[in-house]
Amino acid sequence: MSKHQEFLQLLDPSGERIPSADYDAVIADVDGPALLALYRDMVVIRRIDLEATALQRQGELALWPPLLGQEAAQIGSGRALRADDFVFSSYREHGVAFTRGVTPVDLVRVWRGVTASGWDPYTVGMATPQVIIGAQALHATGYAMGIRRDGADSVAVVYFGDGATSEGDVSEAMVFAASFQAPVVFFCQNNQWAISEPVGLQSPGTLADRPTGFGIPSLRIDGNDVLAVHAATRTALARARAGDGPTFIEAVTYRMGPHTTADDPTRYRDPADLESWHARDPIARLAAHLRSTGVLTDEAEERVQRAATAAAAELRAGCLALADPEPLTMFDEVYAEPHPELERQRAEYADYLAGFDDSDTHIDIHIDTHDDGGAR
Repeated sequence: MSKHQEFLQLLDPSGERIPSADYDAVIADVDGPALLALYRDMVVIRRIDLEATALQRQGELALWPPLLGQEAAQIGSGRALRADDFVFSSYREHGVAFTRGVTPVDLVRVWRGVTASGWDPYTVGMATPQVIIGAQALHATGYAMGIRRDGADSVAVVYFGDGATSEGDVSEAMVFAASFQAPVVFFCQNNQWAISEPVGLQSPGTLADRPTGFGIPSLRIDGNDVLAVHAATRTALARARAGDGPTFIEAVTYRMGPHTTADDPTRYRDPADLESWHARDPIARLAAHLRSTGVLTDEAEERVQRAATAAAAELRAGCLALADPEPLTMFDEVYAEPHPELERQRAEYADYLAGFDDSDTHIDIHIDTHDDGGAR
């Protein structure tokens, strides 16, 4: 595998196909219908993302981390995975979750505050999102070491942003992955901003330079090119399945929206920079290519837009229908078996909640006026 010096791009910003001697064979089966399916996925997840942002602005979600602009990086990689692969992600990989079968409403349960986990990880092959920056890299590497011990050929894939590469957890994960040849793919979405800190401030060189020091080969790709992302991910997965260990992918993309809906990017981002990245929009790029090849007809576009509208409607209806859980259910799934300390905490919390009961049937105070006037 060539190293990161090649910036892999198979579709340029205008949608023109760029031949590649190294990667054309990897995606030889990705024909017009397959590309149209990737386009549909990107349009749908962008519509879901915009609807979730609107729900937060309307007070229906406490917070939402938008993925706007990163659709190709997430859909292109997610659709390369097998069902038995396992994903560990940060809080922004809604597109990857979508490819794993997570429903729109399950994407927002946590952000509405009604659960601590939006889905069953073992049902979809994806852990629930990690908010602690970079911690999921250790989880993925540990899982991958388990895969190797089991003799399986599935792969663990970990997603993180450019800011996470400065966390010790990511470096420690790469040490273990390289040392034990763990079948793990480190997928870094370099979206140019770690909240308000530009990537150039924390890394004067490319992020793809870093893993080579650990003995991990890297690929630097156009993260707004869904075809390049798909090819690179397939290549890294094949390498891991063959027993050749980890790969690091730096997908160069851009966060078009805020870090989260609590952020104001206008305070730190140059509008001209934003405009230049608009010209590299991943969805518009693929649409241009599909229209030039006759695959994306007006009828096909209409079907895609109907699917996106239906997904947004499903998300909104499902979100508004979510009910607040009973307070004591927070203790239900902490341990697999009964635990005395947890039961003590449950009882104390129940007593605390009872103190807010409007009725006074729980108060048992008797005033004895025939004795000393004391209450007992």
